[in-house]
Amino acid sequence: MKAARLVHLVAHRGNAAECPENTLPALQSALDLGARFLEIDVHLSSDGVPVVIHDAELARTTGTNGSVFDRPVAELVNIEAAERQRFGAQYAGTCIPTLADAAALLEERPEITLFVEVKRASLARFGHDQVVPQVLEAVRPWRSQVVIISFDLPAIFRARQIGGFRIGWVLPQYDSHTRLKCEALQPEFLFCDQEKIGLAEPLWRGTWRWVIYEVTAIEQALSLAARGADFLETMAVRELGVAMRSRTGTGD
Repeated sequence: MKAARLVHLVAHRGNAAECPENTLPALQSALDLGARFLEIDVHLSSDGVPVVIHDAELARTTGTNGSVFDRPVAELVNIEAAERQRFGAQYAGTCIPTLADAAALLEERPEITLFVEVKRASLARFGHDQVVPQVLEAVRPWRSQVVIISFDLPAIFRARQIGGFRIGWVLPQYDSHTRLKCEALQPEFLFCDQEKIGLAEPLWRGTWRWVIYEVTAIEQALSLAARGADFLETMAVRELGVAMRSRTGTGD
């Protein structure tokens, strides 16, 4: 089966299969492998600074107890996020990055796009009026290369309204009611878990571009591309990238 269109890979939390997720080594590794699209997750520290981490609780990736929300940024950037349960001491000394430090990888790399997911737990803890402006300010120097995404519809609407950023909605469901919201919002990107979209029908057509995530296998990737996916988000950047290039000549 051939892909019906040019399809790109998005490095989900960087090259998270081979490096600690959401860290500078994971992002740099993805870039070194030729990825031009990166995705990261963002929470706010207790003093309102956006940091790159998926879970509000620190334990899974750092082995440290407590919450991101209860630590100032000066403490968080010194907490090791080396995922020692996966990598042992290989990435010892790798710490939680700030969003500004992660975005700085875009410097002099205009071909790179960074998807920044604003996490709902931070929005619930600090409120949209604090979280969204802080995130936008951290990435403002790279606004043309950054897309603000979230499950939270008001958050991305506000990112467009107050900052002029491109936006992507991470769909909570794939149904007719959600489609009506998409048509009203007209985001530049729609993100959806591959398990939510069924097995056969073409993806909704619109002004948006589709990013389907949790993709790991080449046959799955080709099937999704044929149904209208523009991007495939994966942690297996090396493996799936090699497979896509060998089968279709795409997958950058």
